[in-house]
Amino acid sequence: MTDTVVVALRRFLPDAERIAAFLGAGVVEYTPTTFAEQFRDTRRIVALMSAGIVVRGIAPLLRDKWSDPAVVVVSPDLRFAIPVIGGHHGANELAKELAGLGLIPVITTATEATGRDSVEATANRSGCMIVNRDSTRRVNAAMLDGDVPVHAVKGPGIVIAGPDVSVLLASGEYTVGVGCRKGITAEEVTVAIRTALAESGITPKEVLVYATTAKKLHEAGLSDGIGALSGNLIFLDDDTINAQTGTSPSKAGKIGLLGVAEPAALAVAKQKELVMKKKIYGRVTVAIAH
Repeated sequence: MTDTVVVALRRFLPDAERIAAFLGAGVVEYTPTTFAEQFRDTRRIVALMSAGIVVRGIAPLLRDKWSDPAVVVVSPDLRFAIPVIGGHHGANELAKELAGLGLIPVITTATEATGRDSVEATANRSGCMIVNRDSTRRVNAAMLDGDVPVHAVKGPGIVIAGPDVSVLLASGEYTVGVGCRKGITAEEVTVAIRTALAESGITPKEVLVYATTAKKLHEAGLSDGIGALSGNLIFLDDDTINAQTGTSPSKAGKIGLLGVAEPAALAVAKQKELVMKKKIYGRVTVAIAH
């Protein structure tokens, strides 16, 4: 994935080259297909042109704020750097970085504009990923009204968080959903997960988090097995699991769930894509997403 590109109309290419040199970025001349070509493989886009061109160009490409690139518009007179999308996801930082060229960052996200912190900024600062991303809207809104406490929990341990609590974990690429039979042992869990990861070419260090249904909260073997892998296990409520899409048919419907392993993995994944559909290893079911 390319880190940063500067997209500019032909007449602005000399200025684009100067911006690119400052950022250590590449330069791309704008065409009607440029944004479509750059959008999925670029982390940050600086667009030296009118905001109207940018908005119309990127609108059909938007998926969600967690996977879209940060886009900053630089006004043609080189006065302003305006985050258009991804303010909390790199665009605000990019605009502030461009202040080094004398541009004025125009920050419109409510938390930063009022001098408050945000969940995303806290995560970036601590090198963590946000597991339950739906929580950020409520937590950021609360930050506008006052200080929100940050609790650091050293493992091993179990954290049960409500919908208005953001859970941050050390960065990792993959999420593992785990289902199991009643009375499972820790050894069964670790063997099953290690086998699934090995078959997928993934190491335990690349796993962000393990997830399962809250109905397994009292399965000591499951918690101990994840602990033996030095992993973080979170328990998801029924609504979160049943809100997922694109999963395989499951017998979990008998307990009121869409499934366990696949929807649990998807619920906490960054890209919401399965890299390994559920596989059964004895009394343990494992699915992997990213």
